[in-house]
Amino acid sequence: MQIGTIYLVGAGPGPVDLLTLRAARLIEQASVIVHDGLVGPDILALVRPDARMISVAKQRARHTMPQDDINALLVREALAGHDVVRLKGGDPFIFGRGGEEAEAARAAGVCVEVVPGISAANGAAAASGIALTHRDASSIVSFVAGQCKGLAEQDWSGLAGKGRTLVIYMGVSTAEQIADKLMADGLAPGMPVAVIENAARPEMRVLRGLLAGLPNLVEREAVKSPALIVIGEVTARDNVTLVALAKEAAE
Repeated sequence: MQIGTIYLVGAGPGPVDLLTLRAARLIEQASVIVHDGLVGPDILALVRPDARMISVAKQRARHTMPQDDINALLVREALAGHDVVRLKGGDPFIFGRGGEEAEAARAAGVCVEVVPGISAANGAAAASGIALTHRDASSIVSFVAGQCKGLAEQDWSGLAGKGRTLVIYMGVSTAEQIADKLMADGLAPGMPVAVIENAARPEMRVLRGLLAGLPNLVEREAVKSPALIVIGEVTARDNVTLVALAKEAAE
C-alpha cells in the first residue's frame, strides 16, 4: 500500500479568502482533514463531501486530544494510505506545534509538506492597521508565547522597549503576570499596548491602553481568546490620545 503524505497547512487568521491557493487546493483534495478549533466554517466548507473531518480543537486546560496522540493520528492515517491535511489557524510553524508534528512524521518515514499561512500576528496587524515595523518607531519584532511553563523565568529582556515591538500569543489569561514581568524588567508603565481580539474576523475588536493598565483592560473588556497582545510605540501611532497619555506617563 502506498503511504500518504501529511500536509501541515496554515489556515491564516480566519477569512477563507486569506488562504493561499496551495492551501485551498489541498483542503479541497484531501481525504482526511485534521483541524483545530480556530479554523472557521467557511474554510471547512471547502472540504470535499466524502472526506473525513477530525477535530482536535484545544482550549486552555482542556485538550480534546493530547499532542502526542495527534502526532500518532496523523502518522497512522498516512501509513494507511491517506493524504492528510493538518489544518491549523495562522501558520503551522509559529506557535502551531507544526515542528513537533513534522518530526513525528519524518521519524515514521512519512513524507510531510508544510504550507505556510498568514500568521496570527501578520493578520492581526493588517486588520487593525498597526504596522509591526515602522522607520520612526520599530525596527525589531519579537514573538513570544504568554501561556507557557515557567513564564516568570522566561528571559524577555530586550524584547520590548523603544524601537521594538513585542507580539504576545496566548497571553490573555496571563496579562497581569506579563505586565508585571515586563515592568520588572524595566519597561516603562506608560508603554502603549494593543489587544486584538478575533483578528480579521467580523467580530474583531482592537483595544488600546498602556502597559500598566493591561490587566485591567483585559478584565474590563472581558477579552476572550483568540487574541494577541502587541506592545510598543507602533500601537499608538494612529491614536493621538494614547500618544499623549504615553508621553504623560513617561514624564
